[in-house]
Amino acid sequence: MGIDPGLTRCGLGVVEGQVGRPLRLVDVNVLRTSADRPVAERLVTIEKGIDAWLDEFAPDAVAVERVFARSDSSTIMGTAQASGIAMVAAARRGIPLALHTPSEVKAAVSGSGRAAKAQVGAMVARILRLEAAPKPADAADALALAITHIWRGGAQSRLEAAVAQHERRIAAAGGAR
Repeated sequence: MGIDPGLTRCGLGVVEGQVGRPLRLVDVNVLRTSADRPVAERLVTIEKGIDAWLDEFAPDAVAVERVFARSDSSTIMGTAQASGIAMVAAARRGIPLALHTPSEVKAAVSGSGRAAKAQVGAMVARILRLEAAPKPADAADALALAITHIWRGGAQSRLEAAVAQHERRIAAAGGAR
């Protein structure tokens, strides 16, 4: 499951599949909160929405966009607060969590860490064999996070398993002396 955190719009996307196989869209949505409401109330709305998705889809992992510095500090604060809600919701359930930067996600799905939002959306549509890019961009970004995690998370898991196996072999050889 990918989560593109935001206080006004929080993208949620669930993708199924594995490295080397075609991926499949399970569901995508954007949680919206009104800027007229108090921040705490908006965060509760986001938490309830994320909780409902985690309960409904029971993902194997959650990938959240890593918050990065922007010129508008109010945007950073809202994004960071929504990101924290997503991380706590996953951790509370013991679901493995990964953070990916926007440039990592762009590079994973489009080949360029500087890809425009439209290019990311077009590539998400192509990868998931959709007729059109999911709208709004927050929805496409959430799916891009899920895709990135499947592709990178799978490779990272295989690398960690290979290193662990190598270390076990070394330990066994050393213990046999």
